[in-house]
This record gives sequence, C-alpha cells and structure tokens, in this order.
Amino acid sequence: MSIQTVQTTPQPTLAEQVPVLLSRIAGYVAHRTVVIGLRAGLLRGVADRPGISADGLAGHLGLDPFYVSVWCRSAFAAGILARRGDGNDGDGDGFVLEPHLETLLLDTSSSAYIGDVFLVCAAPEMFDRFEENLASGRRMWWDDTTPDWISGVAGAGTPFYTRLIPAGLAHVPGLADRLAEGCRIVDTACGSGVGLVRLATTYPNCTIVGVDGDRHSVEVARERIRAVGVEDRVRLVCTPLEDMALEEPAGLVVNNISMHECRDADLVTRNVAAALEPGGWFVISDFPFPDSDAGLRTPPGQVMCGIQFFEAQIDDQLVPRSTYDDLLARHGFTDVGSVQLTPMHALTYGQVPPAGSGG
Repeated sequence: MSIQTVQTTPQPTLAEQVPVLLSRIAGYVAHRTVVIGLRAGLLRGVADRPGISADGLAGHLGLDPFYVSVWCRSAFAAGILARRGDGNDGDGDGFVLEPHLETLLLDTSSSAYIGDVFLVCAAPEMFDRFEENLASGRRMWWDDTTPDWISGVAGAGTPFYTRLIPAGLAHVPGLADRLAEGCRIVDTACGSGVGLVRLATTYPNCTIVGVDGDRHSVEVARERIRAVGVEDRVRLVCTPLEDMALEEPAGLVVNNISMHECRDADLVTRNVAAALEPGGWFVISDFPFPDSDAGLRTPPGQVMCGIQFFEAQIDDQLVPRSTYDDLLARHGFTDVGSVQLTPMHALTYGQVPPAGSGG
C-alpha cells in the first residue's frame, strides 16, 4: 500500500500578517490623500507649476501652509509626488507629480483616467450608506443619490466610453463599416450623456438615441448635448430599459457599465433584440467580475469588490463576463464574442441574425 503525502500551504505567522494589514491602512491613507488633492486642487496646482514648494502651493491656492505641508509629505510618502530640488519660488523643496499621474488623475480625456474613481469611493453612497443600513438592508435607487454622485459616476465611466468608442467597437467584426456608412445607435442607460456625445462626434453619419430611467441624468445629458451642438442628431428617451420600445430599428445598441444593474436582464435583452434591425449588434461594455478566489485577490478584483458595496444598495451585483455569453445566446444572438480591454473592462457582443438567415 502506498502512502500519499498531502502538501499544505504554510499558514502565515503573526509577524507576517502585520505588514499585510499595515499595507491596507497605508492604502487608505493614500486614497484619502489623493481625494483631498483632487477636491482642493492641490494635484492640479502641482501639475500646473512643477517644482512648486508646499508654501508656494498654499499661497497659490489660498490654503493654510502648515496643512498643505502635511498633505505634500503624505502625497510624497504615497508615491504621488516626487521632490525636485529647491522650490522654484524660492521657498524650499519643490514637488512634481510622479510620472504619468497627471494623465491618470487629472486628464479626463485619457482612456487611462481614474481620478473620479477615487472620488466615487469616498462618496457617502459607496460605503457610508451601506454601513448605516447594514442591519436593515434598506435599498435605494439612482434617484436617491446626490447630483455629486451622479457627476462622479459619469466621470468614472468616461474612460470606459473612451476605450469603447471607437477602438473597442472596432473589435466587433463588421461593425466599423456599418457605423461608417451610418445607422441608428442606441445608448442604453446613457446616464448624463458622455457616451452620446462621443458617439455623435465619432460617427457623424449616424443618429443617436439615449435611453435612461433617471430623469435628472437625462436632463444633464440634454444640456451636455446642447453645449456640444449635436442635438440635431441625438434624441433622448426617459424610460426604464425594461419598458424600452423604440419606433425605428437600430444598427447598434450599446450598454456601458450598466447591464448588471438591470432589474430583469432577460427582459432588457429581449427589448434590445426587438430594437435591432436584422444583422444589428448588441455590445455590452462592463466590469468583468472575477469568477475565482484567485481573481478576487488581485488589485482589480479588490476594486470591483469595493464597487459591489454600492451595487448591493441598488439590489444588484457585478457579474462575471461569461454571464453575458449565456444571456445573448439565450435570446438568439449569434456570433457571440468578447474582448478584454483592461483588467477592469471587457466587451461582450452578439448579432441579431440577418434577414433570411433562418436564425
């Protein structure tokens, strides 16, 4: 009889667990430091005046010099700021942003922008209200949130649209040519209109329809569309996606980081299929929530777990990307495919069978 040896992973010691927890506290301190830097204009002040000293930054922004020096030290410790010799205003050590952080934290036009993610995570809707209602499990909906939350979510969602349009959509076989020719595009859960403007300006031969159930978001979208001057090609419809019934067929329906919030994803998908012309595409752009314990323990997995605190309050959760494969196949979409754009952004797409295909 042979004896099999079972190998077990050694358990971490108490001393080994201490730095793990300290790193979590350090991450919280760094997050709060970035949030203060964004809200108070400190990060923008350093970006605009590389080499500025803490005293110079305080004077420029009209803030307390001692407090600003405390913030600068914390931002340096967190790897947000770097030192650059003497302050260019003659007031001591100067500071610059670490490489690429101006893009990541301040450039809202970049596909890599994550500044608003910091702000959203600090908003009361994210963790505070969750903790307040931990016993009751009280739910809310978007119309229970503040305008600041709506604005923050729009900012956090902007780089998803930036990656989606046009590069992400170009991954869908045959779609780029159809969009160049011109067709109707429907942006479901369009929010405050960031995607509508990007669609309208990227595809000048297309007409755009934005659908959202939140009236405040629709009004913000209306103002954004008017400010850009594309209101002649963009129409807004305020309705839940479960009630969506459009009069004219579309060549493309997109949903950006909102499909997981549908109260009835099957009903919404049926509505989308009904809204598409034969051969039309449905593209779902969403977070690919990890489907394994190992995935949960990665930094993207941990951030997506944080997002779940808000999602729980509106009675839903992010889902693994493969969930959408099953959803589209269940409702007759063909040529279902996917592409991962970043560790936190994936596309799933499918096509309504063309006329006469027998599908």
